[in-house]
Amino acid sequence: MKKIVTLIIVCISAFAAAQQKPIPAKGLAMTGKEVKFGPLKFNRHAVGDNDVLIEIMYAGICHSDIHTAKGEWGDIQYPIVPGHEIAGKVTQVGKNVTKFKVGDYAGVGCMVNSCGKCEYCKQGLEQYCLEGNIGTYASVDKYHNNEVTQGGYSDKLVITENFAIKIPPTADMKKVAPLLCAGVTTYSPIKHKEVKAGDVVAVAGFGGLGHMAVQYAVKLGAKVTVFDITEDKRADALKMGAVKFVNVTNPEELKGLDNTYKVIISTIPAKYDLNMYLKMLKLDGDLVILGFPAQENLPSINSGQILFGGTRKISGSLIGGIAETQEMLDYSVANNIYPEVEVIKAEPKVIDQAYQNVIDAKVRYRYVIDMKTLK
Repeated sequence: MKKIVTLIIVCISAFAAAQQKPIPAKGLAMTGKEVKFGPLKFNRHAVGDNDVLIEIMYAGICHSDIHTAKGEWGDIQYPIVPGHEIAGKVTQVGKNVTKFKVGDYAGVGCMVNSCGKCEYCKQGLEQYCLEGNIGTYASVDKYHNNEVTQGGYSDKLVITENFAIKIPPTADMKKVAPLLCAGVTTYSPIKHKEVKAGDVVAVAGFGGLGHMAVQYAVKLGAKVTVFDITEDKRADALKMGAVKFVNVTNPEELKGLDNTYKVIISTIPAKYDLNMYLKMLKLDGDLVILGFPAQENLPSINSGQILFGGTRKISGSLIGGIAETQEMLDYSVANNIYPEVEVIKAEPKVIDQAYQNVIDAKVRYRYVIDMKTLK
């Protein structure tokens, strides 16, 4: 009997030890600002009691991946595996996990942890954590021995259940990943500014973020104008429900638009004239900045322009908290609101070309990497 008990104890101990081992992973990484993508083997931290292990199925390419990987927002530590639009399947859960079970679908967005104790974390605004949230990649994770986080262009990921998003089983998995960034980034300010049926609003920039903002605003019944610099997106914008498309390179189309909009959502990832859009707002209207260009291309506005703009407001909005991200995902799936995507293979040359296409504004409107094709 003692031998049987001893054997059981040994087996349990061995299993527990196995649970604490780092998780081998592989992905696609850049090793320098101008270096092309290549394969990388690395370790994820062990699956803790409150963690889930996700087998990544799809990863979206966000323009911010490019800015970060190329060091356009500041120096980073290489190698870097980008990707913060992640959708996959749970393959292992820690003993305290209640939110997920093996086989569930789970998503990961732009952050993987925060302090959980500050006033903003307690309000469900983890993105504004006073101690700093932990980014999904290129971030020093002080909660896991200061490891540098690696993102979703990889085969698996370990994350605390509190920062994983439940994906409904009815979701279109090929399209759901970009919702974890592009979706919540546009959903959040539209909700916060209380856009409703009949409101006259605008979306500046009709790309990965912009085409999501249009869908959410149209679904709420708003009258949406789209601003962009290229004529070839006009038909798409109108098809998605916009009532007006303005090509800002055509001065005639810009006439008569001052003092028009309640809210303007700017997703523009390049330098542009902020004051032009500020003047288009109604008094007490809001210009919400979502686009974040490279540092040398950041738009600016002086205090005089703000003063004479009266009570028109300029604000920002940073992704969304975990609860709001879950709300957005449930809403999007229930209302069939998804990004327009092109699914591509997880191959270095393919990703290199996709990055260049995003830079050249040749993508409609989000690339999604099929991580099941990773070799």
